[in-house]
Amino acid sequence: MFGYSMVQMVRANATKLDRPLRENVLQLYRPLKWTPCFMHRQFEYRLLQSKKISVLIEFEKDCHKNGYHTISTIVGSQKGNMLRHNFTRTGFCSADLTPLTLQKLLTNCHDIRKIYLNRKVNTLLDVGVQSSHAKKVVRNNQTLTGKGVTIAVIDTGIHPHADLKGRIRGFVDFISHKKEPYDDNGHGTHCAGDVAGNGESSSGQYKGPAPEADLIGVKVLNKMGSGSLETIIQGIEWCMEFNEQYPDDPIDIISMSLGSEALNYENEQEDPMVKAVEEAWNSGITVCVAAGNSGPEPKTISSPGISGKVITVGAFDDRDTEGAGDDGVASFSSRGPTIYGKNKPDILAPGVNIISLRSPNSYLDKLQKSARVGTAYMTMSGTSMATPICAGIAALILQQKPDAGPNEVKRLLIEGAALPEGIADPNVFGAGFTHAENSIPAD
Repeated sequence: MFGYSMVQMVRANATKLDRPLRENVLQLYRPLKWTPCFMHRQFEYRLLQSKKISVLIEFEKDCHKNGYHTISTIVGSQKGNMLRHNFTRTGFCSADLTPLTLQKLLTNCHDIRKIYLNRKVNTLLDVGVQSSHAKKVVRNNQTLTGKGVTIAVIDTGIHPHADLKGRIRGFVDFISHKKEPYDDNGHGTHCAGDVAGNGESSSGQYKGPAPEADLIGVKVLNKMGSGSLETIIQGIEWCMEFNEQYPDDPIDIISMSLGSEALNYENEQEDPMVKAVEEAWNSGITVCVAAGNSGPEPKTISSPGISGKVITVGAFDDRDTEGAGDDGVASFSSRGPTIYGKNKPDILAPGVNIISLRSPNSYLDKLQKSARVGTAYMTMSGTSMATPICAGIAALILQQKPDAGPNEVKRLLIEGAALPEGIADPNVFGAGFTHAENSIPAD
């Protein structure tokens, strides 16, 4: 039987290999269909030692240190392998392995809980501030603007746009490792404007709900809007490390307009991205994530939006009006329940024809020239846009209540949401439409 050793390895370790990884390993043998039988053994020998598979390795609880040491020893003794990153906060490490080394790890390292294929993660792109009633929220004789709140936009980067001048606190690049802020795709810049643009280039016409909030750009997606589980987890862990270094001026909110198809593990906590965002949530960071753009079918919520803890944001269409009377869920917005049967999304925010910041000469800027609005802005639609708008409203809540934790911020958003009469399906509308005036307490 061709490919016998790897087939046996997959069968024997089915519970320790996620489905995409099992499929990836078995697909390595497809060329054998057109290979003479007498060459199968030679082919497999080469395959075991030459093919590379990018993986995430999860350790058993409290076994990270010993497990990582064992893996380092085994990987270091084999040619053509590389340990990439050690994620101590989320209990993973990443590596490029040959099938032979993968087999050795499963045989000799008993601290491994599960191994995942380092699969792709992408952006979720398919007059929002007024529709969310966040244009001018006044509390204690002060107009809330997000001042003093820091939001990390984990995305394709941030172009240093005039509407963000002086408010990009930091930038980290896990793709090309550049030091200065940039955005070669354009998606992250639009999202940054959705949350915190101040309208400088439009006389205040196009601005986000938190126009005085500070931003940190965390680039985890490339020019084409694509990244991996590894780069996403790098970005999330970096945010937690940042807060450990700057406890008096931390990242308060993470906005993530990205995701991948939710895979059916035993439960949502088995999903690596869910583990990462929930670790950030548990550390005190409010996390807003996109529901996905795979609607209107049910059970289309993306990962990590399937998490029961974080704020999962769908998109509504405000029909270019401020009143909620004619608002409806966007056709593309992903619906619940999740593949685990849980109600999602949590809330809807404007996500259709949102005008925000343009990153000149970026991939999307060149691809969608017709979407440009003047020279400084462009129009986009998606739960990608809804998510940072919701994050901006969360920033207003935190400006008013600096000590509010993630659970309280989520509660206030949900309790303040506006749900038109007669609409009750939580797997389409969540708690309803974002409503800053209702969500932000008076004292």
